[in-house]
Amino acid sequence: MIWFTSDTHLGHANAIGFTDRPFDSIEAMNRTLIANINACVQARDELYILGDFSFRIPAEDAARLRGKIRCRNVHLVPGNHDKDWSQPDVAGTFVVEPPIKVLKAEGRKFVLSHYPIMDWQSMRHGSIHLHGHIHTVGGAYNQANRARGLLRYDVGVDANGMMPVSMAQALQWFEGVDPCGRPEWEDLVGGEEQAG
Repeated sequence: MIWFTSDTHLGHANAIGFTDRPFDSIEAMNRTLIANINACVQARDELYILGDFSFRIPAEDAARLRGKIRCRNVHLVPGNHDKDWSQPDVAGTFVVEPPIKVLKAEGRKFVLSHYPIMDWQSMRHGSIHLHGHIHTVGGAYNQANRARGLLRYDVGVDANGMMPVSMAQALQWFEGVDPCGRPEWEDLVGGEEQAG
């Protein structure tokens, strides 16, 4: 099975406050987020972390936290706070992917990146864009995308009850939704002409 998550920000005290995470310490946050991954993702599954695995901790400490994740096949699509995982002391911690990774599975194309993209490969043909970065809390953002026929989903922990999202869940979320294609500029600004 294939799983996705993003923006765990392990080791980052400010992440608790700015996203209103239900933890009283960094240690509790780190422990819970890793336990939540291990509760879902099996050792032989694949896990894609769409950026910002950790923040403000040394790469060696982040690698030790990665070692607590039982899944052997952990891919990292780099985010703006990720380490240089090619350093000799931590090389091999993750399968480091390019900033935009295209994954074909279950008869669908998934476009993975840390950042949300306005227009992505094959979006008019039903490809699903999974991302993080924006730390949406709750499901309003993902619901709004689905309602508009925009097959874009925030897999970040803050948007998903601190849990990873399976590919099956993402497919089910968009089941029966006709993709709208690229939104026109007028749709994004409410149809009003912008003053230059």
